[in-house]
Amino acid sequence: MKIEVVKDKVEGGKFAFDHIKKAMEKNALVFGLATGSTPETLYKELRESELDFSDKIAVNLDEYIGIGSEHPQSYAYFMQEQLFNEKPFKETHIPDGLAPEEAEIERYNTVLENNPIDVQILGIGTNAHIGFNEPGTSFDSTTHKVALTDETIEANKRYFESKDEVPKYAYSMGIASIMAAKKIIIMAFGSNKADAIEKTVNGPVTEEVPASILQKHQDVIMIVDEEAASKL
Repeated sequence: MKIEVVKDKVEGGKFAFDHIKKAMEKNALVFGLATGSTPETLYKELRESELDFSDKIAVNLDEYIGIGSEHPQSYAYFMQEQLFNEKPFKETHIPDGLAPEEAEIERYNTVLENNPIDVQILGIGTNAHIGFNEPGTSFDSTTHKVALTDETIEANKRYFESKDEVPKYAYSMGIASIMAAKKIIIMAFGSNKADAIEKTVNGPVTEEVPASILQKHQDVIMIVDEEAASKL
């Protein structure tokens, strides 16, 4: 695991962009994408760049269950606004939050099997979740339905009118699916991520700290600002 400490999230977005650009120069085709506030500075760099994704494939980590792609808080909508409207990909794959559970899990696992990820972008939760894989999720997991923790619901409520409107479940790429990516770029900004980053880097590899499994991956770049790196 290579750790890059940056001044702030703006600089972090530029560092992540450089890694994406280098990967594209080496013919990376499939990009695993994340949502939330963490990758926004990266997506801004991508939108404003001359990079062409028209022959690339995007596969997203997760989606809320119970809201459709047109809902302004869906991750499908987020990706359109943050990236796809300005940088269209040849194919984009995001779980369908309105699809029947069993069929959608099978469909998305097939998507991942057919599109091995070259570069996976990750954020990290304050409890060290990656994707929506909360503490206790099996390292062997593939796409699955997740009951969101109170902590995650609390963190996401700022995007909704009230906490009651925050979806309680999501579809998420599993930890085994994430680990199958050839390269992983994980980003974290702010002092509230410092504990999770310290446990991810220095703690034991345990399912109680989902991101700790990244210690076992052969190619991980961790981009953290000074606050997030403060306990390393």
